Amino acid sequence: MKKVSVIICVYNEENTIKDVILSVSKSIIVSEIIVVNDGSSDKTKQIIEELKKDIEITDIHFSENKGKGYAMAIGIEYATFEIIQFIDADLSNITTEHISQLTNPMINNEADMVLGQATETLINYGLNPFKSFTGERSVLKEDIRPIIEKMKTSRFGVETLINLYYQSQGKRVKYVMLKDLKHPTKFEKTSSSNAVKEFVSEGQEIAVTAIKNYDLIIKSVKQIIAKNI
Repeated sequence: MKKVSVIICVYNEENTIKDVILSVSKSIIVSEIIVVNDGSSDKTKQIIEELKKDIEITDIHFSENKGKGYAMAIGIEYATFEIIQFIDADLSNITTEHISQLTNPMINNEADMVLGQATETLINYGLNPFKSFTGERSVLKEDIRPIIEKMKTSRFGVETLINLYYQSQGKRVKYVMLKDLKHPTKFEKTSSSNAVKEFVSEGQEIAVTAIKNYDLIIKSVKQIIAKNI
Protein backbone atom coordinates (compact mmCIF):
# COMPACT_ATOMS: atom_id res chain seq x y z
CA MET A 1 0.00 0.00 0.00
CA LYS A 2 1.20 3.50 -0.79
CA LYS A 3 2.50 5.38 2.21
CA VAL A 4 1.63 8.94 3.19
CA SER A 5 3.86 11.88 4.03
CA VAL A 6 1.92 14.71 5.67
CA ILE A 7 3.38 18.19 5.23
CA ILE A 8 2.26 20.94 7.61
CA CYS A 9 3.46 24.42 6.68
CA VAL A 10 3.11 26.87 9.53
CA TYR A 11 3.56 30.59 10.07
CA ASN A 12 2.69 32.06 13.47
CA GLU A 13 0.03 29.52 14.46
CA GLU A 14 0.96 28.94 18.10
CA ASN A 15 -2.69 28.50 19.07
CA THR A 16 -3.43 25.57 16.77
CA ILE A 17 -0.20 23.91 15.60
CA LYS A 18 0.02 21.53 18.58
CA ASP A 19 -3.49 20.11 18.12
CA VAL A 20 -3.00 19.78 14.35
CA ILE A 21 0.22 17.81 14.75
CA LEU A 22 -1.22 15.62 17.50
CA SER A 23 -4.34 14.88 15.43
CA VAL A 24 -2.30 13.94 12.35
CA SER A 25 -0.01 11.72 14.44
CA LYS A 26 -3.00 9.60 15.52
CA SER A 27 -3.70 8.44 11.98
CA ILE A 28 -2.33 4.95 11.31
CA ILE A 29 -2.09 5.66 7.58
CA VAL A 30 0.40 8.50 8.07
CA SER A 31 3.97 7.26 7.81
CA GLU A 32 5.75 10.59 8.09
CA ILE A 33 5.04 14.08 9.45
CA ILE A 34 7.02 17.00 8.06
CA VAL A 35 6.52 20.41 9.67
CA VAL A 36 7.91 23.44 7.85
CA ASN A 37 8.09 26.49 10.10
CA ASP A 38 8.09 29.43 7.69
CA GLY A 39 9.90 31.99 9.85
CA SER A 40 7.37 32.19 12.69
CA SER A 41 8.03 34.88 15.30
CA ASP A 42 5.66 33.52 17.95
CA LYS A 43 6.03 30.31 20.01
CA THR A 44 5.49 27.97 17.05
CA LYS A 45 9.10 26.73 16.98
CA GLN A 46 9.16 25.99 20.72
CA ILE A 47 5.89 24.06 20.47
CA ILE A 48 7.18 21.94 17.59
CA GLU A 49 10.44 21.17 19.38
CA GLU A 50 8.55 20.18 22.53
CA LEU A 51 6.30 17.82 20.54
CA LYS A 52 9.38 16.17 19.00
CA LYS A 53 10.16 14.66 22.39
CA ASP A 54 7.14 12.36 22.04
CA ILE A 55 6.28 12.34 18.32
CA GLU A 56 8.52 11.51 15.38
CA ILE A 57 8.59 14.73 13.34
CA THR A 58 10.87 16.03 10.62
CA ASP A 59 10.96 19.73 11.42
CA ILE A 60 12.40 22.44 9.19
CA HIS A 61 12.76 25.99 10.46
CA PHE A 62 13.36 29.07 8.31
CA SER A 63 14.93 32.14 9.89
CA GLU A 64 12.63 34.37 7.82
CA ASN A 65 9.30 34.03 6.06
CA LYS A 66 9.77 32.68 2.53
CA GLY A 67 6.13 32.21 1.52
CA LYS A 68 3.75 29.27 1.41
CA GLY A 69 4.94 28.03 -1.98
CA TYR A 70 8.56 27.79 -0.87
CA ALA A 71 7.59 26.03 2.37
CA MET A 72 5.46 23.48 0.52
CA ALA A 73 8.21 22.82 -2.03
CA ILE A 74 10.83 22.21 0.65
CA GLY A 75 8.42 19.87 2.41
CA ILE A 76 8.06 17.84 -0.78
CA GLU A 77 11.85 17.64 -1.17
CA TYR A 78 12.11 16.19 2.33
CA ALA A 79 9.19 13.80 1.88
CA THR A 80 9.99 10.08 1.63
CA PHE A 81 6.73 8.49 0.55
CA GLU A 82 4.52 8.29 -2.53
CA ILE A 83 1.48 10.24 -1.36
CA ILE A 84 2.00 13.83 -0.27
CA GLN A 85 -0.74 15.32 1.88
CA PHE A 86 -0.82 19.00 2.81
CA ILE A 87 -2.61 20.04 5.98
CA ASP A 88 -2.98 23.67 7.09
CA ALA A 89 -1.68 24.59 10.53
CA ASP A 90 -4.63 26.75 11.58
CA LEU A 91 -7.35 24.09 11.55
CA SER A 92 -9.67 23.04 14.35
CA ASN A 93 -11.46 19.71 14.84
CA ILE A 94 -9.25 17.77 12.44
CA THR A 95 -9.68 14.01 12.86
CA THR A 96 -8.15 10.78 11.57
CA GLU A 97 -11.28 10.39 9.42
CA HIS A 98 -10.41 13.61 7.60
CA ILE A 99 -6.94 12.24 6.90
CA SER A 100 -8.48 9.06 5.51
CA GLN A 101 -10.92 11.01 3.32
CA LEU A 102 -8.01 12.85 1.76
CA THR A 103 -6.00 9.66 1.32
CA ASN A 104 -8.34 6.86 0.27
CA PRO A 105 -9.12 8.14 -3.26
CA MET A 106 -5.37 8.20 -3.91
CA ILE A 107 -4.81 4.70 -2.55
CA ASN A 108 -7.77 3.38 -4.56
CA ASN A 109 -6.56 5.11 -7.74
CA GLU A 110 -9.76 7.15 -7.99
CA ALA A 111 -7.97 10.50 -8.34
CA ASP A 112 -4.62 12.12 -9.03
CA MET A 113 -5.35 14.95 -6.60
CA VAL A 114 -7.83 15.14 -3.72
CA LEU A 115 -9.01 18.52 -2.43
CA GLY A 116 -10.72 18.77 0.94
CA GLN A 117 -13.15 21.49 1.93
CA ALA A 118 -14.00 22.43 5.50
CA THR A 119 -17.72 22.57 6.15
CA GLU A 120 -17.27 25.61 8.39
CA THR A 121 -17.08 28.23 5.63
CA LEU A 122 -18.99 31.38 4.77
CA ILE A 123 -19.85 30.13 1.27
CA ASN A 124 -21.92 27.06 0.42
CA TYR A 125 -19.51 24.36 -0.77
CA GLY A 126 -21.43 23.58 -3.95
CA LEU A 127 -21.37 27.24 -4.98
CA ASN A 128 -17.94 28.15 -3.67
CA PRO A 129 -15.76 29.34 -6.58
CA PHE A 130 -12.68 29.22 -4.36
CA LYS A 131 -12.94 25.59 -3.22
CA SER A 132 -9.91 24.58 -5.31
CA PHE A 133 -7.74 26.95 -3.23
CA THR A 134 -8.01 24.76 -0.16
CA GLY A 135 -4.89 23.98 1.83
CA GLU A 136 -6.01 20.40 2.44
CA ARG A 137 -4.96 18.32 -0.54
CA SER A 138 -3.28 15.04 -1.47
CA VAL A 139 -1.11 14.42 -4.53
CA LEU A 140 1.42 11.88 -5.73
CA LYS A 141 5.01 12.98 -5.26
CA GLU A 142 5.94 11.89 -8.78
CA ASP A 143 3.15 14.05 -10.24
CA ILE A 144 3.99 17.28 -8.42
CA ARG A 145 7.77 16.95 -8.64
CA PRO A 146 8.04 18.76 -12.06
CA ILE A 147 6.78 22.06 -10.62
CA ILE A 148 8.75 22.15 -7.36
CA GLU A 149 11.05 24.94 -8.55
CA LYS A 150 8.10 27.04 -9.73
CA MET A 151 6.40 26.48 -6.38
CA LYS A 152 9.36 28.02 -4.57
CA THR A 153 8.72 31.45 -6.09
CA SER A 154 4.92 31.38 -6.16
CA ARG A 155 4.28 32.37 -2.51
CA PHE A 156 0.49 32.40 -1.87
CA GLY A 157 -0.12 31.73 -5.56
CA VAL A 158 1.11 28.16 -5.06
CA GLU A 159 -2.38 26.64 -5.03
CA THR A 160 -3.21 28.44 -8.28
CA LEU A 161 -0.02 27.01 -9.78
CA ILE A 162 -0.80 23.47 -8.65
CA ASN A 163 -4.39 23.66 -9.87
CA LEU A 164 -3.37 25.02 -13.27
CA TYR A 165 -0.66 22.40 -13.67
CA TYR A 166 -2.98 19.51 -12.86
CA GLN A 167 -5.68 20.88 -15.18
CA SER A 168 -3.14 21.31 -17.98
CA GLN A 169 -2.06 17.69 -17.56
CA GLY A 170 -5.63 16.38 -17.60
CA LYS A 171 -5.27 14.95 -14.10
CA ARG A 172 -8.24 13.56 -12.21
CA VAL A 173 -9.30 15.82 -9.32
CA LYS A 174 -11.69 14.74 -6.57
CA TYR A 175 -13.33 17.03 -4.00
CA VAL A 176 -14.28 15.76 -0.55
CA MET A 177 -16.23 17.40 2.25
CA LEU A 178 -14.41 17.31 5.60
CA LYS A 179 -17.34 17.39 7.99
CA ASP A 180 -16.99 19.56 11.11
CA LEU A 181 -13.49 20.67 10.16
CA LYS A 182 -13.11 24.37 10.92
CA HIS A 183 -10.87 26.70 8.97
CA PRO A 184 -10.88 30.26 10.37
CA THR A 185 -11.28 33.28 8.11
CA LYS A 186 -8.67 36.03 8.13
CA PHE A 187 -11.17 38.27 9.90
CA GLU A 188 -11.26 35.77 12.77
CA LYS A 189 -7.48 35.68 13.05
CA THR A 190 -6.59 39.36 12.81
CA SER A 191 -8.04 42.86 12.64
CA SER A 192 -10.29 43.85 9.74
CA SER A 193 -7.69 46.22 8.33
CA ASN A 194 -4.94 43.60 8.44
CA ALA A 195 -7.27 40.99 6.93
CA VAL A 196 -8.03 43.30 3.99
CA LYS A 197 -4.31 43.96 3.49
CA GLU A 198 -3.60 40.24 3.46
CA PHE A 199 -6.40 39.60 0.96
CA VAL A 200 -4.98 42.27 -1.36
CA SER A 201 -1.42 40.97 -1.05
CA GLU A 202 -2.46 37.36 -1.62
CA GLY A 203 -4.65 38.36 -4.55
CA GLN A 204 -1.67 40.02 -6.16
CA GLU A 205 0.46 36.92 -5.65
CA ILE A 206 -2.26 34.75 -7.22
CA ALA A 207 -2.53 37.11 -10.20
CA VAL A 208 1.24 37.17 -10.72
CA THR A 209 1.36 33.36 -10.59
CA ALA A 210 -1.43 33.09 -13.17
CA ILE A 211 0.32 35.56 -15.50
CA LYS A 212 3.67 33.79 -15.18
CA ASN A 213 2.00 30.48 -16.04
CA TYR A 214 -0.16 31.64 -18.92
CA ASP A 215 0.97 28.61 -20.90
CA LEU A 216 -0.67 26.36 -18.31
CA ILE A 217 -3.92 28.33 -18.65
CA ILE A 218 -3.91 27.73 -22.41
CA LYS A 219 -3.22 24.02 -21.94
CA SER A 220 -5.97 23.82 -19.32
CA VAL A 221 -8.49 25.40 -21.69
CA LYS A 222 -7.50 22.94 -24.40
CA GLN A 223 -8.03 20.05 -21.96
CA ILE A 224 -11.51 21.35 -21.10
CA ILE A 225 -12.41 21.75 -24.79
CA ALA A 226 -11.12 18.27 -25.61
CA LYS A 227 -13.21 16.70 -22.83
CA ASN A 228 -16.38 18.43 -24.06
CA ILE A 229 -16.02 17.54 -27.73
